[in-house]
Amino acid sequence: MTHTNAGASAATTELPPPSQPQRNEMVLHTGSFSSHMSREDEEMTRSALSAFRAKEDEIEKRRMEVRERIQAQLGRVEEETRRLSTIREELESMADPMRKEVSVIRKKIDSVNKELKPLGSTVQKKEREYKEALDTFNEKNREKVQLITKLMEMEQLVGESEMLRMKKLEELSKSIEETV
Repeated sequence: MTHTNAGASAATTELPPPSQPQRNEMVLHTGSFSSHMSREDEEMTRSALSAFRAKEDEIEKRRMEVRERIQAQLGRVEEETRRLSTIREELESMADPMRKEVSVIRKKIDSVNKELKPLGSTVQKKEREYKEALDTFNEKNREKVQLITKLMEMEQLVGESEMLRMKKLEELSKSIEETV
């Protein structure tokens, strides 16, 4: 970097007062060396100070640029965060009705299952009772058929017996008539 004398003189007006050890050093320099050397030292000091301030200004400028870039990125990040939040809310609102419907259906299924359990045991009990009643009915029906068959056999036997008796009565009657 090149510096002008105007920049150097402006830098000297902004210089803070030298501290006690620096003053002693300046006094030593001015007293022991010629005034020409002192001017050279002063010029070098101004030049070094000017260069130092220029570097500090440059560092500060870069720091501000970095800060501005970071602020811009933070702004973009915040905007993206807001967008993501909005998208998440929209997704939740879209998924939420489905979740509610699924939840309602699951609750209904659970309720029906609770109702089905006692009904299932009742059905099994009634099926057992029906089977027992059907078995009893079939057994009684078979017994009835057997009794009817026996009755018919007996009626036939009774009929045959009556016919035999009638024959015997007729025979007796004939034999009594013949004898009389």
